[in-house]
Amino acid sequence: MTSSQVGKNYDGSEAVGGNTPEEGYERGLGSRQVQMIAIGGAIGVGLFLGAGANIAKAGPSLIFMYALAGVIIFFIMRALGELLLYRPVSGSFAEYSREFLGPFFGYFTGWTYWLMWVVTGMAELTAAAIYVHYWFPSIPQWVTALVFLVVLFVANLISVKLFGEIEFWFSMVKVTALIGMIVIGLGVLTFGFSSAGDTASVSNLWQFDGFFPKGIGSSLMTLQGVMFAYLAVELVGVTAGESENPEKTLPKAINTLPWRIALFYVGALTVILCVVKWTEFGAGVSPFVEAFAKIGIPAGAGIVNFVVLTAALSSCNSGMYSTGRMLRTLADNGEAPKAFSRLSASKTPALGITTSVACMGIGVVLNYVVPEKAFGYVTSVATAAGIWTWLMILISHVLYRRAVVAGRLRASSFPAPGGAVCSWIAIAFLLFVTALIAYDADSRVCLYVMAVWAAALAVGWVVLKARNPQVAERRGTRLEKVG
Repeated sequence: MTSSQVGKNYDGSEAVGGNTPEEGYERGLGSRQVQMIAIGGAIGVGLFLGAGANIAKAGPSLIFMYALAGVIIFFIMRALGELLLYRPVSGSFAEYSREFLGPFFGYFTGWTYWLMWVVTGMAELTAAAIYVHYWFPSIPQWVTALVFLVVLFVANLISVKLFGEIEFWFSMVKVTALIGMIVIGLGVLTFGFSSAGDTASVSNLWQFDGFFPKGIGSSLMTLQGVMFAYLAVELVGVTAGESENPEKTLPKAINTLPWRIALFYVGALTVILCVVKWTEFGAGVSPFVEAFAKIGIPAGAGIVNFVVLTAALSSCNSGMYSTGRMLRTLADNGEAPKAFSRLSASKTPALGITTSVACMGIGVVLNYVVPEKAFGYVTSVATAAGIWTWLMILISHVLYRRAVVAGRLRASSFPAPGGAVCSWIAIAFLLFVTALIAYDADSRVCLYVMAVWAAALAVGWVVLKARNPQVAERRGTRLEKVG
């Protein structure tokens, strides 16, 4: 091993950095797949379905909320990018929390990110079954959910290349559909064709009680839903250990984030709200389905339903991928059963994926038992867990920058613009969103769930320390050069 590959951990212990491949994993994700995973990660069910309720609350000002949150997401991703190029590892958020904040935070972040994807998987599987119900009402929902669960599970076990290929095509469907919607919307605005042509106008953005029709306070309350729509954008960080050339693919994927947010979120919502006035939208109906119905495109609702189905399956596929990797990272650090650290012959963490899928399967059963409102609680728990993950990325970045300035760590080849300042701004914003969640009676429940989760993890940590005191002593990760 060359001296350039050995750095120091935050606490001064030796760590391997730079170009060291993640131990045991196959670098099976090419640039094409990493780019599409990054693009697809920023387009989920939160946009396709969740935007309807938020438009009813905020009107056209929702466009501004997506743009504002998009800037913060870019700050988070540039902070993560700097850390990833300092040391690209699979399960990166937990690793950086462990190195810069201590073993407990690595343990807590790893398990919380796992929880986020498991509950998201529960929600997405049920959502996918509902979408199929649109075409085949005679097929029981649990059958559809089970079929999707098994197919994606098998694909994730076979190889990381197959996961990447499936995710590539899911993302391709979402991206193509959104661009198509934007082009059609612009056509209606410019040429006035279709039944929506007479009323379509840019003035729809301010004509009906202004840009902030319900007041700035009501618009701000949509931020928690907007942040849920951006969940999974950090998935690029989990792919780092299995990317063929992280030094090239990761910066490219992260730097294209602003135009993706501008086009897919801000652009798509702006066009839709120009074509159809905001008062026509409501909760429970996708604004894209509503807009296509108004334009009068044959089978438009069916097309959008197919796109939303791929978004749900894409999210579930990503969940299976990332939970298996996160459990392996925890096991490697003695914070989960050792069996999770073993890789299958196809270089996938098979037991971790299987356990996570079993938990998602419980969600399919639960969704029959619990009432409709509980489904919303699942997504708010995922948001709270996501906010924790983002905070850990940002705080780790601030501490990393401090160590670089002090000369204790080598500088990353992909420094974040503005240094730690942008990370502090993002931290303040995420704490503000958490305060909004606490203020809202419906979403406040997720904070209670997270408090119970934190207490359970704290008890688990005490037991871990008692059985293996070394777990609490280890600050950095120990990676070995492979091959």
